[in-house]
Amino acid sequence: MKHGTIALIEEGTLVVCPVTQDNLVEKMISNIREVKARGAVVLAIAKESNKQVCKAADVVVTIPDVDSFIAPILAVTPLQLFAYYMALQKGCDVDKPRNLAKSVTVE
Repeated sequence: MKHGTIALIEEGTLVVCPVTQDNLVEKMISNIREVKARGAVVLAIAKESNKQVCKAADVVVTIPDVDSFIAPILAVTPLQLFAYYMALQKGCDVDKPRNLAKSVTVE
């Protein structure tokens, strides 16, 4: 986050933060605070028991408290639903995305 990516953050930028790995929670909270200081709005996906993330982010979608190995799998569904409804809101045709080329690979 220290180079090009952080330069893209401005007032009102939406940042989605999946916080699923217990050993990285402190680093993720630090990143959340950094982007919020630049004006970003933070949507986090975190385990129910992770109160630190709930306090740091603007909006939190919680997943059940499970092993860190399983947590990313549980975070996928809310992320996919978010992307789907965001695309609908923006008027994108989710059934026929632009620039999608059909291809067949024969080996």
